[in-house]
Amino acid sequence: MNDFLLWACVLGPVLLAEGLLARYEVLAYSAGFRAPTTELPEGMPYARGAAADAPPAAYLVYLDGIGKRRVRDTRDGGQLVKAVLAGAPELRVLGQVQPYSPLADPLADRPVWAWLRRHIGLLLFLHNVMQIFVAADHRYRPLYNRAVGSQIATQLRLAGYRPGSGVPVVLLSYSGGAQVATGAVGELHSRLRCPLVVITLGGFHNGANDLSRVEQLHRLTSAYDRIERVGTWMFPQRWPLFRGSGWNRARRAGKVTVHRLDPATHLGPRSYISRDRTLPDGRSLLDRTTDTVISLIRARQDAPAATDRPVP
Repeated sequence: MNDFLLWACVLGPVLLAEGLLARYEVLAYSAGFRAPTTELPEGMPYARGAAADAPPAAYLVYLDGIGKRRVRDTRDGGQLVKAVLAGAPELRVLGQVQPYSPLADPLADRPVWAWLRRHIGLLLFLHNVMQIFVAADHRYRPLYNRAVGSQIATQLRLAGYRPGSGVPVVLLSYSGGAQVATGAVGELHSRLRCPLVVITLGGFHNGANDLSRVEQLHRLTSAYDRIERVGTWMFPQRWPLFRGSGWNRARRAGKVTVHRLDPATHLGPRSYISRDRTLPDGRSLLDRTTDTVISLIRARQDAPAATDRPVP
């Protein structure tokens, strides 16, 4: 009991501070107190893959899970992005978007957070977790969606995207990145007038965002992914009972297609992006995830006018 009280005394103020900090960025953006950062570290391109001097097959924006803290890092050390680039050189890929910062300000590069990262690394994850719930909160969701949607649109423009060109934009999201991806759809469509495809990998989102501007949403999931399953339970908008939610309207419109990646898990040595576990066909779990993502994008290119498929 004493240990419980100690942890409660320590974590209580921390969680309160995190909740306030998470709201600060979106409010600062909406009030115009601070402008989002657009510059990248020296030597880092705005996109990799296909050259910018000719329209690529598609632009792919990778929105990582809560481990995203800076421009370059990802939970898997960039393996998924590298694998997609290697398997689909016709794509132009962006991996630098900060999904948990409406101001596009890398968390780990801030002086205070750099100190905390060395001493209390858990706080970095708590910060991004709080940002997910701010993005899902009906009071802040429109502001958050507009802020991050604007950030993505700006990065795409800097990477060579021409509004109205008809080149599709694919939002590939992992875990909590799905909340950001589904929320950014409206702003992206408004600013870039682009065809939009969303791919969620173990997607954790509340189902409230309007998906009417999405051509197709591909849900990559697994029966062994407990974290994604928690999201489908805890957010009422994901329940079939709430027929008017953005998620359920998209399902009825045939915009949501489910792809099973059993026996992958959300995290750990059997995660969707693991190189350590192999399938009966000899591919690693990362290889299968990469192949699935690429095949979905290429299928859209081969049949751009195909009708929406029903939910399996």
